[in-house]
Amino acid sequence: MKENIVTHSGIVQDVSDGKAMISIIAKSACISCQIKGSCSLSDVEEKIIEVDLYEHDEEIKVGGQVVVEMKESLGTWAVLLGYVFPFLVVFISLVVFTLIGMDEGLAGLFSVLILAPYYIIMYLSRQFLRKRFTYRLQ
Repeated sequence: MKENIVTHSGIVQDVSDGKAMISIIAKSACISCQIKGSCSLSDVEEKIIEVDLYEHDEEIKVGGQVVVEMKESLGTWAVLLGYVFPFLVVFISLVVFTLIGMDEGLAGLFSVLILAPYYIIMYLSRQFLRKRFTYRLQ
């Protein structure tokens, strides 16, 4: 079964040490609609991503146009790690703290504070995540 791939066009900003910094323009879905003139410019955002270069990517030059690809399933994992799991941590801890009889305000405070260990773990595992969430050039 073929893996779905998400692609973005970008411009090479820097090339060094086998890595390229690519600038991609992230657009909201409504940017292409017919009434886009009434939308603000906040619908467009520039992002810089790091892409590992391989032997066949030697012709990549600063200022060149490239197409960056990533597996669609990795985007799903990014949403889970960034939004869904932290929400579940807060929600479940809030329920547990209120069930054990803790004051609601204190339970809410501790539920938010319990996110600190979650994000510390995410920070400590950044090298593993960097290897797992990779971009490639087409």
